[in-house]
Amino acid sequence: MFFVQSYLNMKYFSYLIIQRAELSKTLITSVLSWSLSQYLFSIFSAFIDIAAITRKLSYKQLVIAFAGTVGKHILIAKLTSSILEYLKPRPNVRVIFIVAITCFGYSIYGQTPDPASTIQLQQVFEKDLKDDEPGGVILISKNHEVVFSSSMGLADLDTKEPITVNTVFNTGSISKTFVSNGILILQERGLLSLDDPISKYFDDFSNPDLITDIKIYHLLSHSSGLPDIRNVSSDPDFYLTAKDEENFAPIKRVASLNFRPGEEFEYSNPAYNGLALIIEKVSGQPWQEFIIENIFQPAGMSTSKITIGPHPRTGVAHGYVKNGSEYHENDYGEVPTFAASGNGGVWSSVIELMRYEQALCEGRIISQELLETSRMPVRHQNWNEADPPHVGYSWFTRSEKLIGTDLEVDVVYHTGSQGGFRAFHISIPEKKLLFVGLFNKPINNMNKIMRTTLLLLKEEHWLE
Repeated sequence: MFFVQSYLNMKYFSYLIIQRAELSKTLITSVLSWSLSQYLFSIFSAFIDIAAITRKLSYKQLVIAFAGTVGKHILIAKLTSSILEYLKPRPNVRVIFIVAITCFGYSIYGQTPDPASTIQLQQVFEKDLKDDEPGGVILISKNHEVVFSSSMGLADLDTKEPITVNTVFNTGSISKTFVSNGILILQERGLLSLDDPISKYFDDFSNPDLITDIKIYHLLSHSSGLPDIRNVSSDPDFYLTAKDEENFAPIKRVASLNFRPGEEFEYSNPAYNGLALIIEKVSGQPWQEFIIENIFQPAGMSTSKITIGPHPRTGVAHGYVKNGSEYHENDYGEVPTFAASGNGGVWSSVIELMRYEQALCEGRIISQELLETSRMPVRHQNWNEADPPHVGYSWFTRSEKLIGTDLEVDVVYHTGSQGGFRAFHISIPEKKLLFVGLFNKPINNMNKIMRTTLLLLKEEHWLE
């Protein structure tokens, strides 16, 4: 690595020396200083490579680290040369550009994880994965551009299709953020209010007086008090194909609430089946179609899908669980409530989840003001728990709830678990950082993957 780096640095300097007739002595001195600093960085990189070898890392891990570092410097070299050539007729502008890359060169190098961190992250990611088994994919983006991704395993054990960044997985409960944003779209259009009582949309509760104080925002923030009285274990065959309506119907027969609306947090899947039904009542179309038209299409999520009965059958990864020494499919048809799509029916890839995040941040789905509100804890006036609220409109907040450590920066996230699928979507909006992961088998170290990666980003000063 030292020799590759040295070659690239000399290429920079040689190109500049050729132009020396138009450069001042001060500028050449600055360039020499920059080149020297790059040599020091090269030596540091060489030590990293030696350390990696002595740790007996896999060939694949070494190739990833080597290719990432070399590719980065080659790209910078070509880009710099092209810009300097373009600016040749404009010597004054070219001088300003050279000074800029001299002074801020290291900020360019700081846009991707360093090789040591990449190797460490790769090790954690691959710990429970194999090439010939179900696996997963992770992606980190900065400023809505991919800076790291890695995939391992098979999307389909029958076809042996490998997992890539474009593989479409069931996202589990990350789907709830799409339903939530569908509700918020309707509010911005003046078609409903988050303060609407749910009795406005459901007039067939057995005890209507029981739900008088439950508002839409209570469903969004898992604070309605409605108990989940579905008896899935006693009727698994029914729930194998039961959709949103059938999963919300038992909730209409509740005899009492677990707590008064707004007093506590209790995670609720049926609440989001109900919210999906509200979207249908207000929009006049299947909620899946509404989300496709108003979120998928504006975000450019062309391969993402939403469960409608057995759909999708093709173009997606299968979920698996291991029984003994063999993997068995564990998704639609094997998992009760899998067909209830309002709480977990969105299928997507890590690339398209990145596009989803970008569209949200750019105001293409809901206004930025409403997005920020949706990603802050809902503070109920009658909150009765010792721990302060940490849930917004579907989104969770506070990194210590996720990884046990306060990152000292605002973090919003959602995880997913359904059948054989596992997922996470972690955003640090003010830093324009996104970390997403999708898997088609249960992952024992998923929390470690999230924790290690976020702490590495903090160590590399990406959260400052």
